[in-house]
Amino acid sequence: MNAIRILALVISFALVAGCGGKDDVSEPVRTLQRALPADPETLDVQVARSTQAADVQRDIGEGLFTYSTDNEVVPAAAERFEMSEDGLTYTFYLREALRWSNGDPVTAEHFVAGMRRLVDPATAAFNAGMLIDLENAEGIISGDIPVSMLGVEAVDERTLVLRLVRPTAYLTGILTHPSTFPVHTPSLTEHGDDHAKPGRLVSNGAYRLDAWIPGSLIALKRNEHYWNNEATAIDAVNWHVIVQASAELNRYRAGELDITSTVPSDSFAQVRDEFGDQLHVGPFLAVYYLGFNLTKPPFEDNRALRRALSMAIDREGLTDKVTARGETPAYSWVPPGISGYEPVEMGFAALGKEERDQLARRLYKEAGYSEDNPLEIEVRYNTSDTNRRIIVAVQSMWREVLGFEATLVNEEFQVLMDNMRAAEITQVFRSSWVGDYTDPHTFLYVLQSDNAQNMPRYRNADFDDFMARAGAQTDPKQRKLLLEEAERIMLADYPVIPLYFFVTRHLVHPDVEGWGDNPLDYHYSQHLSFKAAE
Repeated sequence: MNAIRILALVISFALVAGCGGKDDVSEPVRTLQRALPADPETLDVQVARSTQAADVQRDIGEGLFTYSTDNEVVPAAAERFEMSEDGLTYTFYLREALRWSNGDPVTAEHFVAGMRRLVDPATAAFNAGMLIDLENAEGIISGDIPVSMLGVEAVDERTLVLRLVRPTAYLTGILTHPSTFPVHTPSLTEHGDDHAKPGRLVSNGAYRLDAWIPGSLIALKRNEHYWNNEATAIDAVNWHVIVQASAELNRYRAGELDITSTVPSDSFAQVRDEFGDQLHVGPFLAVYYLGFNLTKPPFEDNRALRRALSMAIDREGLTDKVTARGETPAYSWVPPGISGYEPVEMGFAALGKEERDQLARRLYKEAGYSEDNPLEIEVRYNTSDTNRRIIVAVQSMWREVLGFEATLVNEEFQVLMDNMRAAEITQVFRSSWVGDYTDPHTFLYVLQSDNAQNMPRYRNADFDDFMARAGAQTDPKQRKLLLEEAERIMLADYPVIPLYFFVTRHLVHPDVEGWGDNPLDYHYSQHLSFKAAE
């Protein structure tokens, strides 16, 4: 079926079964209409890296663990598990009824294949570091050890063993991440890297991929082979790719969306007044930041310049006047709100704006720049109304405080991702990091030297040492102190400019039940339902 015909069918179905479908008693199926702010780069669970890919992957796939409606980590594909006394060996027992969307049994070998593929250098997976605590993972990722040596073993079809190099308090949280999901090996063998495309993707979650119109829509249908299918209330989900937040809002107003991915900042007050309880705002474990390319001048060996650029940004002005949706100015890398951890703030956080600006100007001169020799840099950001407003505001702050004009480069999301990964033409780039589990490690490990997700290419042996020592620590208090010191070392190097910590912001149609705000912003479609028609 060609793409045009698929799109026509999906649109016609949405008109019948979408937001206004509850009054049509002849149509029992109502499709959940959700928004994505960008097209997923892929739905290949080991290759994808974006939050929008993960949103869809959590609908169509499932790992050993998942998050409950109460935001608790609970068994999913694994029915139960056992841990050895030293915390280094985990044995998982899979549910007997596990099936792929084509009816094939899901076995322990499929999890082994997925995890090996994740750390295989040939995959070049952005999230390979998720399994760094598994036996031999580090050597495999670096290409020194064969992938067959990874500490994962299928004892039989329903028994999986993971062997760790250090106690990992957050392991079950990691195993909720899509990158650790199993892979349907027959599909991978037949189609290779193309196995995740429509018509080929075989998945093990509550839904299956029905159609994908790039840049427009991803259509999902109920996976009737899913082990917990009886608990799934909604038969179909349409994920609409809508890059502009203002367009999202207009489509919500028009009744074409049940759930938005965001709310435009310049309409936030109006939306709050217009929609009342339909607007959901809550704390979110995510940081919006600017990253430096530390592999090339002018930032490679110029800490004073990096520090000056960071200090010259008025974060309070940014969150009060530009984003204006309840965001918190960021002076640390780890967001607040993680139990048992106190984020470390940058040293200038206690200074007033005037003092910061004066110090920033002095550092700018120490770095070798002045009115006669202004800094010339490009700042790259991906297309969206909010990103443009933020980057233009930062450009203005640098102009006002330091006297130079940054060149702004707007790129499509995938182009920006590719450029960040290549680290050839990037100088400063806009990005964000969203926590994958509720532990400071999910933020700090990103900047370890050998982590493929380390887009600034930050390297500091002391930081790596404290991270390694924290990883080997079983005492929670000692681990906390080691992680805090690691964050302190990293922040003093200024490899990134944290700007603010996100809040979750969604419009949710009153007919949607089961929605719960949570700091990870995970909202599985299988947990949602529609109110019964009256």
